[in-house]
Amino acid sequence: MKKILCLLSLVPCLAAGAAELKLTGTGAEAGALPLTLQNEARAAINRGLAWLESKQQADGHWSIPDFPALTALPLWALHNGGTTNRAALASAKKFLLSCVHENGAIYREPAVKQKGGGLANYNTALCMTALKMLNEPDLAPIILRARSFIAGTQYLGNDEYKGGMGYDAATGRAYADLSNSYIAYEAMRLTQAVEDLRKQGEKHADLDWQAAADFVTRLQARPAAGSTTDANAGGFAYKPGASMAGATTNSAGEVQLRSYGSMTYAGLLSLIYAEVDRKDPRVQAAFQWAARNWSLDQNPGMGQQGLYYFYNVLAKALAVQGAEQLNAPAGTVNWRAELVKKLIGMQKIEAATGGGYWVNTENRWMEADPVLVTAYTLIALETALGPQP
Repeated sequence: MKKILCLLSLVPCLAAGAAELKLTGTGAEAGALPLTLQNEARAAINRGLAWLESKQQADGHWSIPDFPALTALPLWALHNGGTTNRAALASAKKFLLSCVHENGAIYREPAVKQKGGGLANYNTALCMTALKMLNEPDLAPIILRARSFIAGTQYLGNDEYKGGMGYDAATGRAYADLSNSYIAYEAMRLTQAVEDLRKQGEKHADLDWQAAADFVTRLQARPAAGSTTDANAGGFAYKPGASMAGATTNSAGEVQLRSYGSMTYAGLLSLIYAEVDRKDPRVQAAFQWAARNWSLDQNPGMGQQGLYYFYNVLAKALAVQGAEQLNAPAGTVNWRAELVKKLIGMQKIEAATGGGYWVNTENRWMEADPVLVTAYTLIALETALGPQP
């Protein structure tokens, strides 16, 4: 099996027998950032952890209880941020376990019917990832059932959605998008080691990774024949036939879905999780798009919409990709240092408590929720900062 980069700042490497994982590049160690910046980042993380802990509800959930992913993300952030509040972790775990269904899914039935059903794929993927991070042996059966559920929701019909993941397979409609797909692909990779704990003879759960790679590839913009300069090339759209950023025209006059930042980093990360080699033209093209469109002032192509989701997936994708620098139009960028400085500067301090949080004034994709945005940001900071002693 090809080597995959391990997101050491987020989860332990897979156990022996699974894919060999490691983080490459000279920036993998926390010492790659100046000590003063490391200290500032740690202080910002600690303020964020304290703020999140203060917002946890009595039953263990955060934000909206009907979406357990909104509890899984703070649990992920607190655990990897090194919280000493064991009660907060235990309470969050208890709440997530209360959302487990007999078929392995981890979600709540929506009070009102919606197009995406109960968002079972999205919620289950994030919840099983957060539970895996606790590294508690008694959670293994829960995670294994969740893996089986996610594997069973991969869309494998003979159409443009083949290999992708949607919100809820129970709706029965043919659908998949890159956001749901990347989150599910990530969850399956980051929980992969738990498969070693299945009972002998029990069927292992996994995705059709070739189909996954093919689905992601179909969403990547390609240059016009004979052109190497199309600005859109290498980036990714949201789903077959649709981009949240609209459309553009390439050098040959062909209309294409417009690439944008958050989905391009999601595409880059998905290709690597699907074991596409980092030297592969698809991976290289995605990385080059990221370099050409480098910005931390916006989600390129979307402005302020989805800005913190963008920071979150950017950090994870570049950490896994392994490059420590990007050759942006304005010069060489040390992405870890630039991202850390940007996020520290955007933190808001709660005067009464000294806790720190982040929030987006643009509410698309729920980013006016400071719990969601603070969790996104803490995970991004923790990833950029690197593994701590």
